[in-house]
Amino acid sequence: MEKLKAIVDEAMGKLTGAISDDQMEKVAEVMEAAIIRGVLEGQHRAVDACNECGDAEQDIAHKVATAIRQKNDALIVNLSSLR
Repeated sequence: MEKLKAIVDEAMGKLTGAISDDQMEKVAEVMEAAIIRGVLEGQHRAVDACNECGDAEQDIAHKVATAIRQKNDALIVNLSSLR
């Protein structure tokens, strides 16, 4: 989480002075939305991959899929708090 904040701060730092504070806020919101969308897409792909395994591995796959969802949900909450 700290690393992600550092990445966003670095990107926003490159825009300092180039755009207004209002525009900075809008850009930060767009970046946040894009990151969340990317995280969700990755989550969906990982869960889909887990669900494609055979019947014998379905119990493990469901546990892995649940763990992925929980970790990504926590990440999204943390990303939202960066505002």
